[in-house]
Amino acid sequence: MNALYDIIGVPFGYLMRLIYSLCNNYAVAIILFTVITKILLFPVNYKTQKGSARMQLLQPKLEKLKKSYANNQQKFQEEQQKLYQQEGVNPMGSCLPMFIQMFLLFGVIDVIYKPITHILDISKNVINEACAIAGTDKSNLRCELITMEHLRDNSDKYVSLSEKFLSKVSEFTEKFTIFGANLGKTPTLHPDSWTKEAIVLCSIPFLAGLSQLLVSVYSQIHQKKTNPVSQPGGGCMTFMMIFFPLLSIWFAFQVPAGVGFYWIWSSVFSFVITFALNCYFTPERIKVINEKEKEKARIYAEKHPNKKTFMQKMLEQQAALEQQNGSGSGKANGVSRSEQNKQNRDKLKEARKRMAEKYGDSYDDNDDED
Repeated sequence: MNALYDIIGVPFGYLMRLIYSLCNNYAVAIILFTVITKILLFPVNYKTQKGSARMQLLQPKLEKLKKSYANNQQKFQEEQQKLYQQEGVNPMGSCLPMFIQMFLLFGVIDVIYKPITHILDISKNVINEACAIAGTDKSNLRCELITMEHLRDNSDKYVSLSEKFLSKVSEFTEKFTIFGANLGKTPTLHPDSWTKEAIVLCSIPFLAGLSQLLVSVYSQIHQKKTNPVSQPGGGCMTFMMIFFPLLSIWFAFQVPAGVGFYWIWSSVFSFVITFALNCYFTPERIKVINEKEKEKARIYAEKHPNKKTFMQKMLEQQAALEQQNGSGSGKANGVSRSEQNKQNRDKLKEARKRMAEKYGDSYDDNDDED
């Protein structure tokens, strides 16, 4: 896991170092870092929001398909994919921002855990020596934070290192704060004493959860407002609306306060962007966009008639496996087992009728009934 943090943390470290050199305040640097990443990700958010708005237009058609193929799930999935292809809609498009957000979070965690490396740009050898003096080593993810705390109270033990190292770390430690609270410390509900720092640190996880709740509640309200008819998963949505804020609170109590501070501002800016895009994608505008996207999908389908989507390939593989195993809820080739049995009986009746006519015998359909 440390190797993953190292790989992702390097580019974010360069960006944070640049921002910190301009503002000379770590909390402000985190806010500016969040703003910059949100701006860079705006095209992705725009595309995702547009796809979500277009999916809402498809809900009446999807509901109609569900009713038409209520007893044939495979056929419903096939028709659903045809509809997505005709409309030029990617139902998996909303997953990308979540993966990117997790990617960003890993980078932020590494930058906050290793400020001496990423912000102060101190060599690895010097950091290793300093960590050894503090009684820890680089295998500990918190080694640089531990070293900063130890150096603040035991600077005389680091005289063997350069004066430049001592002055840079000491100066940075004073600015590695928000309202006097060290952003490298992990919040706790059970501090030794409820000092100002302890109160500030403890409030960060709850603010992270509150900001996440703001995004979740707004998203649900907007969805009900724009698509009040189709709400089949209301209970699940309510659960997720509560679960994610609680998860944010728990997570922020497990990592340095700087990570929770970043999470607060990330949620706040996400809310602002989501609100702005929802105002932009009016029903009239999304209808115009939808017609343009449908035309693009039609032209693409004409140019690539044999190209199949990922979901189409998955459905074909699923159908092949069901046919091979004779499973799939009693269905094969999109036909239920009862329908298949009826077809077999009809074929058997037809064969017996032909045999009777061939040999001059009489044939009665009732003879085949149980």
